[in-house]
Amino acid sequence: MSVAPAPAPSLFDLSGQVAVVTGAGRGIGEGIALAFADAGAAVVCAARRGEDIARVAKEIQQRGGRALACATDVTDDAALEALADAATNEFGALDIWVNNAGGSPLQAPLTKLPRKEWDATLRLNLTAPWVCARIAAERMGESGGAILNISSRAGSNPVVGSGHYSAAKAALNSLTVTLARELGPRVRVNCIEPGAVPTEIMMKALKLDDADLPEFAKQLALPAGRLGTPQDLGAAALYLCSPASAWITGVVLPVSGGM
Repeated sequence: MSVAPAPAPSLFDLSGQVAVVTGAGRGIGEGIALAFADAGAAVVCAARRGEDIARVAKEIQQRGGRALACATDVTDDAALEALADAATNEFGALDIWVNNAGGSPLQAPLTKLPRKEWDATLRLNLTAPWVCARIAAERMGESGGAILNISSRAGSNPVVGSGHYSAAKAALNSLTVTLARELGPRVRVNCIEPGAVPTEIMMKALKLDDADLPEFAKQLALPAGRLGTPQDLGAAALYLCSPASAWITGVVLPVSGGM
C-alpha cells in the first residue's frame, strides 16, 4: 500500500476534524485545546468546572475557531456518553479524543494511603480513560481517528509518596499499547508522559507556589534548562493526533525536558 506524499505544513492541519479534550479548562488541557483549534479543529472542551471551559471556548472563538464548552465529570459514564453526543450533535463527527483529565492532590506512603484515595485515583486516571476510549472508538466509526492519553513521567519513574498516582499512570501506559493493538489500524492510540509542568494540581501536590518555581527548576536540573509549559504539551499532542504521525501508534512519548 502506497501513501501519497504531502507538503509538511499540511501534515499538521486539523481542518475539518472534531476533537474532544477532557480537563480542558486549565493547564495542559487548555494548551492542547488551543493548539488543536489553531490547527483548524473544532474543539469540545470538557471539565467539571464550567467557568474554566467556558473561558477556553470563548478564547478559541475569539481567535476565529470553533469550540463548545461541555461540563463533564469523566468518572460518570453517562456524562461521557453525553459528551460524545454533544460533539457529534454540534459538529457532526468525532475524530480525536484526548484523555487529559487526571491527577491526585494527595501525597502519602502507600502503607498510609486511605483506600478511598487509592480507588478515586485509579477511577480518574485509569478507568475513566478506558471508558472514554471505548466510547470514542465506537463513535469514530469506519473513518477512524486518534485517541491520546495524557500520562506522567511518574508512570515510568515512580515517585515516592505518589505511588498510587504512579501506579495508575503506569497502567495507563500499558492500556495505551493494548488499545493501539486492538483498535488499529482504524484508530491510532498514543500517550504522552509530561514532566514538570507547573499546573494547579502539580503545585498543590508538591506544596509549591510561584515563588518556589525557580529553585524547583534548579533542583531538577533538566537538560532542556526549564520547566515545561502547556504550549509544549499542546505541540506534542498536535503531532500525535495529526496526519504527521500517521505511522505512529502504541507509543508512550516523554515530553519532559529530558527528565
